Amino acid sequence: MIKSEEKLPNSDELLDADDLPVDNELQTLIPNLLSFILGFIWSERMDWFFGINMGIYHTTGLNYKVPIVPDAFLSLGVERIKNNQLRKSYVVWEENNIVPIFTLEVVSQTPGGEYDEKMSKYAKLGVLYYIIYNPEFWLRDRHEPFEVYRLVDGKYERQLGEPFFMGEIGLGIGRGMGFHKGYQQEWLYWYDRQGTRYDSPEEIAILAEQEAAKLKALLARYRQQFGDLPES
Repeated sequence: MIKSEEKLPNSDELLDADDLPVDNELQTLIPNLLSFILGFIWSERMDWFFGINMGIYHTTGLNYKVPIVPDAFLSLGVERIKNNQLRKSYVVWEENNIVPIFTLEVVSQTPGGEYDEKMSKYAKLGVLYYIIYNPEFWLRDRHEPFEVYRLVDGKYERQLGEPFFMGEIGLGIGRGMGFHKGYQQEWLYWYDRQGTRYDSPEEIAILAEQEAAKLKALLARYRQQFGDLPES
């Protein structure tokens, strides 16, 4: 909390994050994939910011100098690039008091309070959507691998359906098998209103190569059967 006469620091006076290392590679790979795809589907928009392992400084906690650090978060109605510089952290009072509309936590081997402490903090902050992805330890935690919560009257309520469409954001989110950074496995993806997945540019390139290879093979078979095709 802050005293009425106390001056809030600017972003240059605050730490970039909490400097705590992640203990699960998915905690960085999944947010980076979501950010990568978002950068393409919203390439012409400049009113959003997607942060990864970045401190959110706010005044709804016990100490405004101690940030909360989601694995990822999305804010709408803010500058994509602020003052022609990359953000060191997300300081709510420097963002017209716009809090993130979406936060994501990827549960790791070490429990991080995703289902209680962090949930309470995000609710107090006013984050509308809170997503918990727990592909490996959900049985241990007695939860589902993928859970979406929406803030209703100050409390989070579990939402059903996958992919789940978030109308206020204009995107859905859910799991899907795909290819990223050399790994073919389950990832989180963005979806449109009809439930169609937005593939990553990497996956689109792979599909294009596969289609080109099919056409090349088909052309080779035609030539083998009928000889060279006439020039058009």
